[in-house]
Amino acid sequence: MEKEVIISIKSIQSTAGQEAEPTELITRGSYACRGNLKKFSYMESPLTGLDGTKTEFLIRSDEVVMNRTGTVTSRMVFSKGKKHRFLYGTPYGTMAMGLSTKFLDCSLTEEGGELELAYDLDLENTLLSRNHIRINIKEKSEKELS
Repeated sequence: MEKEVIISIKSIQSTAGQEAEPTELITRGSYACRGNLKKFSYMESPLTGLDGTKTEFLIRSDEVVMNRTGTVTSRMVFSKGKKHRFLYGTPYGTMAMGLSTKFLDCSLTEEGGELELAYDLDLENTLLSRNHIRINIKEKSEKELS
């Protein structure tokens, strides 16, 4: 059964020659847990630069898939120790990118929990950024529902 949740996303992105800056987004979303499959989604905020984009995560025991649809489109596959290629579509064009998962840890249960990912992004085998994301999902309280 899908339920409304509060999703907290903390991320750090470091690029060559620039100091890493942490960002945090807290938003409402939906979450479902069916056996080994967990799924959550939320609408991106104008603050992320992805306004009009829906982000959805599908989590299985050894793999996480992040789908974005809307203003930006992509299907990113996180699988520890593996590199996956994907297309990143923007209003200005589409780029072929690579994603290498360095760390993947999931402690999501029916009540919520945490998903942590560390990965590198590249464009034509040139490193763009090193990324670390920690996502916390918790059930909304009665106060937060209003």
